Amino acid sequence: MPRINRELENAGPGPLTKQDFEALAQFRFGIRRYLRFSEETVRRDGLTPQQYQLLLALKGFPGRDWATVREVAERLQLRHHSVVELVNRAQAEGLVERAADPEDGRVVRVLLTGRGEHVLSRLSQLHREELGRMRTVLTPPAWSDPSDAHTSHIRQVQP
Repeated sequence: MPRINRELENAGPGPLTKQDFEALAQFRFGIRRYLRFSEETVRRDGLTPQQYQLLLALKGFPGRDWATVREVAERLQLRHHSVVELVNRAQAEGLVERAADPEDGRVVRVLLTGRGEHVLSRLSQLHREELGRMRTVLTPPAWSDPSDAHTSHIRQVQP
């Protein structure tokens, strides 16, 4: 029998209720539905989901519109060499470019091209609209309180 992670054993104030499981399953369903929407939308536009994530990570990097391969790898939770290949493919398609950092010649910046900006803008608008439609499904639930015996439903957190 596999061992259960100790962090999972001790997660939360008490046992989960049936409503907690339903809320968690609904939230997980919402996440998966959104991810499927995203994958299908970017593929229709000729990109891979990873390319869209790369463009978004670059444009959405805190404080600047570029990042290093190492920073992108951290953001996308990928290995360095996988991001190098992803950047190579995106660069070959004219979505990103590499540039030397003017302050430190050892650092290579990865930036969006004009084409990358345009594609990202169009796709991100579609994603924002879909998130608006899915707001209630993707709102994390307020878990039931096991000490409140007469609580029979999950209270939704208001956005």
